[in-house]
Amino acid sequence: MISISEVLTILIVGLVAGWLGGVITKGRGFGWMGNLVVGVIGALLGSALFRIVGLGAYSLVGRILCALVGSLVFLSLLRFVRR
Repeated sequence: MISISEVLTILIVGLVAGWLGGVITKGRGFGWMGNLVVGVIGALLGSALFRIVGLGAYSLVGRILCALVGSLVFLSLLRFVRR
């Protein structure tokens, strides 16, 4: 069962990673809800990509970096699909 602290960690990591991904690709964020969605999807994608490569993220900073990489990949895929 997921604890409250794990849920808060997921939300914080998602918000930070989504915001950073928006700032890097778009020049600004997507609003708090958009940042959360992009960040959580990015965290899932990033963790899958890191597992494929054989890496893991165990600290808060590592999780944010992992989610940021996934967010950037997700936003790049969205940009590609839109064109």
